[in-house]
Amino acid sequence: MAQSEKKSLSPLSLAVDAVLVIAFFTLLFNLVKIHVPSSDPKMIMLWSGLTAACMSGVFWLCIQMFRVVLKAQREAGKK
Repeated sequence: MAQSEKKSLSPLSLAVDAVLVIAFFTLLFNLVKIHVPSSDPKMIMLWSGLTAACMSGVFWLCIQMFRVVLKAQREAGKK
């Protein structure tokens, strides 16, 4: 029980995650924008932004789960 826990969150990992999520949001926003069934620019921005935000949140969760699994696999390989 006296294992030292390494800090898994660093400023560099936060910056990398932020850049990846912002790039993913931008990509999805531009992809979804053409599929919104409206001619009103405000509605197109609203619904494509909401859709991209939701999917970017899921992408962020995927990044975090990937980091946890990768760390666990590396630690299991060391033992």
